[in-house]
Amino acid sequence: MTTKTILFFLIYLQCTCTAHTQESPKAREANDLLAALITDSGVTGAAAGYAVEGKTAWKNAAGYRCAEDQLPFTDSTRTRTASIAKTMTAVAIMQLVEQGRIDLDLPVQTYLPDYPKKKAGDITVRQLLAHTSGIGQYQSEKEAENQTDFPSLEAAMAVFKDRDLLFEPGTAYYYTTYGYVVLGRIIEVVSGQSYEAYLQKNIWDVAGMTRTGVEKLPANPANRSCLYQKHKRKTKAARANNLSNRVPGGGLFTTLDDMIRFGNAIVENRLIKAATLEQMTQSQFAQKAGNPYGLGWFLYGPPPHESVVIGHSGEQTGAATQIMLIPKSKTVVVVLANTSGTWKDVVTLASALIGISEKPGQD
Repeated sequence: MTTKTILFFLIYLQCTCTAHTQESPKAREANDLLAALITDSGVTGAAAGYAVEGKTAWKNAAGYRCAEDQLPFTDSTRTRTASIAKTMTAVAIMQLVEQGRIDLDLPVQTYLPDYPKKKAGDITVRQLLAHTSGIGQYQSEKEAENQTDFPSLEAAMAVFKDRDLLFEPGTAYYYTTYGYVVLGRIIEVVSGQSYEAYLQKNIWDVAGMTRTGVEKLPANPANRSCLYQKHKRKTKAARANNLSNRVPGGGLFTTLDDMIRFGNAIVENRLIKAATLEQMTQSQFAQKAGNPYGLGWFLYGPPPHESVVIGHSGEQTGAATQIMLIPKSKTVVVVLANTSGTWKDVVTLASALIGISEKPGQD
C-alpha cells in the first residue's frame, strides 16, 4: 500500500471500531481486540460477533474487504468459509442418519457402489466424519491451489479415490478435506439432490442463511471480499484458487450474520436433534496432540469436559475463519477474516470473545 492508502486505512479502522456511543465495557473490549487483529496481526479485513440465546449481543467489522479500492469489510461482506464448511456437511449427513437413510458404521460402498475397495480395509461413514478413514490430503501445491474447474463432486473425487489409504481405517487420525468430498457425494446419492440443493433446502433456508452458497469462479457475488495472504509478516493480495475440488470440505462462501444464524440453529436444535449434536461431540479417536475431534466438530473444552465448547476452524487462500459454540448456554462466536496465514490470531480472538460473552454485565 502507499503511505496515503495506509493513512486512510488507519482512519477507517479507527472510525469503524471506536465510533460507538455509550459503549459497554464488554463491547469496548471486543472492539479493541478486533482492531488489534487488523493493526497487529496483518489481517486486511475481518468481521466478528457473538450471540447468546439467539440474540446477537455484539458484532463489528474492521479493515477492508478490498484494500486496493478502499472498500470496507462489513458484517455482510461475503468471504470464504474455508473448513467451517465441514460442519455443514456433517450436519447434513446426520440429518440423513436421523431419517434412517444413512448408517454411520456401514462401508462407503453401501452408498457409493463404484467407490474403489481398499487393501487397507473398508471405510465407514463415521470414519469419514472423524478423519480416521486413512484418505490423504492434497499431494502437492498444485492440488491445494487448484486451478481446474471440476463440474461435479464425482469428477473431483476422481483425483484421489484410487490412491492407497495412509493407514487402516479407524486406527489413526489424519485431517483430510478429501474425506468430506466423499461425504458430499454420499449426501447427493442418498438424497437424490445436488450437494448445493440439499444444503440450500435443509440447512441454509432453515437457518435463514440468505448469503451463503457454493463458490463458483469466475462468478463474483455482490459485496464479496478480495483474497489476501500473510507470509513472513507481509500481507499481499493472493491469487484465487478454484475450490471446486473440495466444495463439501471447504468450497463455500458466507457472511458473519449468516454464520451466527447457523450457530444459533445448531444450539437451538433446529437443524438436528439435541441427542444428535451430543453424538457428534463425542471424541472419536484418542489423539496424542491437538484438540479432540468428534463427527464434524473440534472439541475445545478442558478435559474431561471437552464438549463444553465445540466448533471448527478454517484456513485457505484468502480466508481464516473460526466458529465456536457453547451448546449449554446457547452461545455462538464467529470470526471471519479475508487473510490466510493468520489462523492462530483468528482463533485467539474467537477464544477471547468466548470469555467476554461469559462475563456478567450488559453488552
